[in-house]
Amino acid sequence: MASQVASPSASLHTTSSSTTLSTPALSPTSPSQLSPDDLELLAKLEEQNRLLETDSKSLRSVNGSRRNSGSSLVSSSSASSNLSHLEEDSWILWGRIVNEWEDVRKKKEKQVKELVRKGIPHHFRAIVWQLLCSAQNMPIKDQYSELLKMTSPCEKLIRRDIARTYPEHNFFKEKDSLGQEVLFNVMKAYSLVDREVGYCQGSAFIVGLLLMQMPEEEAFCVFVKLMQDYRLRELFKPSMAELGLCMYQFECMIQEHLSELFVHFQSQSFHTSMYASSWFLTIFLTTFPLPIATRIFDIFMSEGLEIVFRVGLALLQMNQAELMQLDMEGMLQHFQKVIPHQFDGGPDKLIQAAYQVKYNSKKMKKLEKEYTTIKTKEMEEQVEIKRLRTENRLLKQRIETLEKESASLADRLIQGQVTRAQEAEENYLIKRELVTIKQQSDEASAKLEQAENTIRKLQHQQQWHKCNSNYNEDFVLQLEKELVQARLSEAESQCALKEMQDKVLDIEKRNNSFPDENNIARLQEELIAVKLREAEAIMGLKELRQQVKDLEEHWQVYHCILYVF
Repeated sequence: MASQVASPSASLHTTSSSTTLSTPALSPTSPSQLSPDDLELLAKLEEQNRLLETDSKSLRSVNGSRRNSGSSLVSSSSASSNLSHLEEDSWILWGRIVNEWEDVRKKKEKQVKELVRKGIPHHFRAIVWQLLCSAQNMPIKDQYSELLKMTSPCEKLIRRDIARTYPEHNFFKEKDSLGQEVLFNVMKAYSLVDREVGYCQGSAFIVGLLLMQMPEEEAFCVFVKLMQDYRLRELFKPSMAELGLCMYQFECMIQEHLSELFVHFQSQSFHTSMYASSWFLTIFLTTFPLPIATRIFDIFMSEGLEIVFRVGLALLQMNQAELMQLDMEGMLQHFQKVIPHQFDGGPDKLIQAAYQVKYNSKKMKKLEKEYTTIKTKEMEEQVEIKRLRTENRLLKQRIETLEKESASLADRLIQGQVTRAQEAEENYLIKRELVTIKQQSDEASAKLEQAENTIRKLQHQQQWHKCNSNYNEDFVLQLEKELVQARLSEAESQCALKEMQDKVLDIEKRNNSFPDENNIARLQEELIAVKLREAEAIMGLKELRQQVKDLEEHWQVYHCILYVF
């Protein structure tokens, strides 16, 4: 059973017949089987029980309030061997408060808050935390054992982060130790109860602190109440919407109360979430040492997240001068290295400063409404942006389609232009051919007309020749005779010319053979006379040749005419 697994703290047990405190039975294991550390813790617990027996009234109060709760081993490690008078009074007072919780909570709520701010005694912390959040006798406690038997989808994540939770603390630092096992159990059980939230790493630190004070079943119930009633569930949701609201409210507080520091943060782009997110997610458990963080957690159990705002603003007020001198990297180092150890001497100074911070609940409600309005507007804008993006995507698709269609039309247009250019070129060639054909047709028409004219002329000539056929025959005979006569005359002229040439040669020879000048003169005269006759003969020959040529042309024409007809 899960209730049999020891937690790092002990609850106070009572018996029906005695007012003395007894050590818890962790398991059926005999003392000889316990480890030396367990024996030492048990011895210290028994010593505390003996000291508690000195005040019967305190014991009766505690016995009435802590009945049926488990014991804690870790809580006893911080007890002192001697209790001062003030501590005894505190124990008595808290014993009465626990014993009369319902009446005290209703009638003296303000006084209870003041006491919580001063610190809950370590041994009362487990029961007081349960009372503050009303986690006693929750029905879900009976489901815890069954939840551990189930399988959670977050188990791997939880296992991975277990070693990162309080790695310096003895209860959790050993791998597969009891502390790691019970931490895993509580986180797994809650991830099954609240599947929307599941598991978030920051929540493990809160559960770890609870396990340092009480058994795992009680820690589980307290954690469920914290998630439901202390805004932690909204903080740890995957959307972390509540964390955004806290950051907005806290930033507005800085702007109002620490305006110069706010301007410095803005100038350095030092956003609130960079240093304050862990404050809200872990209630300063990862910021301060456990004693200081536990005191803050006491107040958180009583007053809720208000203490986180107060402590956060108090820290900024106390460190404003140093932060104003640093850049973003320096401020990060200051938050990580300096601030965690500023209150090692005790948290009273910090808590006192926190309650000097002006915290206006109405103003915080107003800021919450403003943030809700802003987020609603952002959501509407996101919806509008999403719609516009969808429209834009559809328009882009439409544009792509139109571009494709345009490209296709452009191709078709270009192809049409090319086709029209080709057609224009073909038309031009056709026109040229048509012009050529027209020219040829005109020429053919002219030739045809000329041929028709020639035919008509020839027909007329044919008719004329038919009428004058006898005349033509006589004319031809006459031409033939003249031609024969001309050729004979030409032959005679050529013979006479040859004779004259021979005679000239002969005379020249004789002239050369006779040196007598008279003879020479006579011969020269004779020669001149011969040359004149020769020239006349040549002229006559040329005339005859021309006549022959004319006769031949007439003859050819005549024969052509005869051939046509």
